Amino acid sequence: MSRGLGIAARLARAAPSATSSPAPRIALALAALLAIAPPAASQQMDHSAHTMGAMGSGWRMPPMDPNMPMIPGLEMALPPVEPFLAAMGIDVATLPEARPGEVVLLEPGDTFNVDVTIVRRTLNGHTAAMYGYNGQYPGPLIQAPQGSTVVVRVTNRIESPTTVHWHGLRLENRFDGVPGLTQDPIAVGETFTYELRVPDAGMFWYHPHVREDVQQDLGLYGNLLVASPDPDYYGPAHREEMLVLDDILMDEQGFIPWGKEAPTHALMGRFGNVMLVNGVTGHGLTVRPGEVIRFFMTNVANTRTFNVTFGSARAKLVASDVGRFEREMWVPSVVIAPAERYVVDVLFPEEGEVAIANTIQAINHFRGEFYPEVDTLALVTVAGPRVRDAVTEAHATLRGHEAETAEADAMRAHLGRAPDHTLEATVRVQGLPLPIVRSMEMDTLYIPPMEWNDAMPMMNWLSAGNQVTWILRDTDTGRENGDIHWTFRQGDLVKIRVFNSPDSFHPMNHPVHVHGQRFVVLARDDVPSDNMAWKDTAIVPVGSTMDILVEMSNPGDWMLHCHIAEHLHAGMMFHFTVEN
Repeated sequence: MSRGLGIAARLARAAPSATSSPAPRIALALAALLAIAPPAASQQMDHSAHTMGAMGSGWRMPPMDPNMPMIPGLEMALPPVEPFLAAMGIDVATLPEARPGEVVLLEPGDTFNVDVTIVRRTLNGHTAAMYGYNGQYPGPLIQAPQGSTVVVRVTNRIESPTTVHWHGLRLENRFDGVPGLTQDPIAVGETFTYELRVPDAGMFWYHPHVREDVQQDLGLYGNLLVASPDPDYYGPAHREEMLVLDDILMDEQGFIPWGKEAPTHALMGRFGNVMLVNGVTGHGLTVRPGEVIRFFMTNVANTRTFNVTFGSARAKLVASDVGRFEREMWVPSVVIAPAERYVVDVLFPEEGEVAIANTIQAINHFRGEFYPEVDTLALVTVAGPRVRDAVTEAHATLRGHEAETAEADAMRAHLGRAPDHTLEATVRVQGLPLPIVRSMEMDTLYIPPMEWNDAMPMMNWLSAGNQVTWILRDTDTGRENGDIHWTFRQGDLVKIRVFNSPDSFHPMNHPVHVHGQRFVVLARDDVPSDNMAWKDTAIVPVGSTMDILVEMSNPGDWMLHCHIAEHLHAGMMFHFTVEN
């Protein structure tokens, strides 16, 4: 796979085209595998025997394409961990019903109480126990002015320890919410008080940093919107809407259990098959023709990267994680990886219905094909009297920002400089079932730069975090994950190169998150970025190299990790120190 393929080609399209598809190679790989131990005809397309065998264990096999053959030797296999569901043994009917998230306006110095609770939710026709911040989905939208400090007092009322990580905030280190590094986990019934300094304008979010593959997936997430004192910071829009993007894995009985001792789905992360926006299916809104809607988008999914389209409506990309782009730009879609945020202004010109959709080309490794897949995330009904005002007219103009361009130009001075550190992303496995190892070692299998869908749900489900080790390797020292420890001085500008190796057991794209600091993406595959914004999370496709320049402005001990939840809990993390 070419490392020189540009980021525009890797991310702006949803997948390789069918005309250049390596489908015959995939089919040959499957044929070779089936030739090793051909299954009985009744097992090739029928997964019911596996499902029946799993019933006594508490496990249920996740939904699969009925045309997908069962890999020989996995007919009765189960994950090597115990299954977990929230509030096991509790009558769900006795739990309080969750309610939609509320908006909380905080002034400097205000204190806000948050309870982490078990709630009752009904999704896709199934009622089950989930989690909620203050019993809400998503958690309360906290709003605070830029430059302020607010206090959030968190009490844990679920059945396991938790913390709250304030994603993207350059806050004081002891409030970063990382167990074992910045605080002890909040035990059941205990309270921890966070003081949140918010120096940057933007859309941030909060979530657990204890088994977030479970706790976050079960509903523990919320946004923190920090308002600039400049009322024209993002430009004119008629109104603002939140789009919190998520997915969850269900079958006809409800949630597929999570792994208790370690995550399941450790190879690709836990893809859901039910799409959620703001915690619900079927999200919708009504706008008037000519209205400009500002969408604050946050991806809280465990592993899914969304390619968000807005039908025929014209979309303008305005800002990302920690601030505005140098200049606004028209986009056909927005690729948003786990933990990323984007601000998009969309003009809806005509009456009718517009689907905000996840528009991709999925891949089925085993059938040897690509196929289009479009999932409606939200439905916009455009109706009512037409709006024609200055806001509508202003949408046609792409604004530039001199301050952001000046900052970016200063960062570009480091383009030709050698990296201070280089990381290689790879994976190591041990103890996986032999049929999985054989199938993944077929060198004819095609691995796409981006995994838009779970192309191997059976193998992914059976791969647990105690069998899969995702690795960040310091190429200068050979140290890996927790054995890496870098030290910097406050004020350093540190250039880090991340290479996502295509030559591992199962290459996978990785959204890299740096705690407590902000960075710019200098270049991808040696192509300089021509429109920068401050970031805290950025994705690296398979075979790609990403150069980031991190502004080490915030003293303390901080994490750097992959934000695919299952990869994090399979080891893909380390910490660094910024000395005052």
